[in-house]
Amino acid sequence: MSETNSNLPAIDVHGLVKRFRKHKAVDGLSMTIPPGTAFGFLGPNGAGKTTTLKLLMGLLRRDAGDVSVLGLDPAVDDVGVKLRVGYVPEQQFIYRWMRVSDAIRFCKPLYPTWNDDRGNELLKLFALDAGKKVKHLSKGNVVKLALLLAMAHEPELLILDEPMAGLDPLVRDDLLDGVLRTLCDRERTLVFSSHTMADVQRMADRIGIIDEGTLLYDGPIDVLLNGTKRIRAVLANGSNGGEPPDGTICHRVVDREWLITVRDFSQDKVSRLVAGGGVSRVDVLDLNLEEIFKDYIRGRRGGRTETASSSMTYGEVRS
Repeated sequence: MSETNSNLPAIDVHGLVKRFRKHKAVDGLSMTIPPGTAFGFLGPNGAGKTTTLKLLMGLLRRDAGDVSVLGLDPAVDDVGVKLRVGYVPEQQFIYRWMRVSDAIRFCKPLYPTWNDDRGNELLKLFALDAGKKVKHLSKGNVVKLALLLAMAHEPELLILDEPMAGLDPLVRDDLLDGVLRTLCDRERTLVFSSHTMADVQRMADRIGIIDEGTLLYDGPIDVLLNGTKRIRAVLANGSNGGEPPDGTICHRVVDREWLITVRDFSQDKVSRLVAGGGVSRVDVLDLNLEEIFKDYIRGRRGGRTETASSSMTYGEVRS
């Protein structure tokens, strides 16, 4: 990384918008990712994750907003971005007639920074047969090859768009090990999307949650996990609970239980809830990443999320 760019954010996005006809896939998204960060991008299917990552790579043209990737605008210098970024999409596009060694020889001249030692190290780490044709590789080994091609040129930024979906846990462990070794070798930035929360917690130090093109959370994963709690309040007879505390992500009532998920939790929120009356008992529960993610999505959708119980209703996110 050059001295000129060392103090710049790896990714800096402001007011990003992308439309497909009348559908707004990305809706005013803004985020800043510092260099050396491992950023986990979470969202349900169709939330705008893949569209955002393609915009960062210059594979799509944005309709509005500003984007800087390693100090470059991908809409102006997409080649410059691609030379410095390793990108692995969910669907791999490697010529099936090629052998593993052919794919490596094909990609190597495209990158002035290609490191043969790194490539050979990854070839051994992933236990790939250089003489085997791509069409004869398992799905997991195709992803391993794609990661090798994305990492052997030692990119400053690695973008992974759900490449490990559908792989068995052992293959995922191999892939995660390869990615983590590359990141730890020197200061690099990782941006990846995944539906596997265990992978996210293992790799990410920062989290972004997106739904319907809108970024709902962007911050350190430890702040998210430590500061987000569920308040379980038992309602007195005839009470509807009243107003939920400030910072409520979502709240719902199941029979007489009022479940309130709040960010930036403090005991003061509980005290104010009790002082408001209508509550006979209060418990505070820790949440895992999957539970927090689901509540952010439920809260934003404000009752549009279907539930197993017809007596359960969801409240809107509160600022």
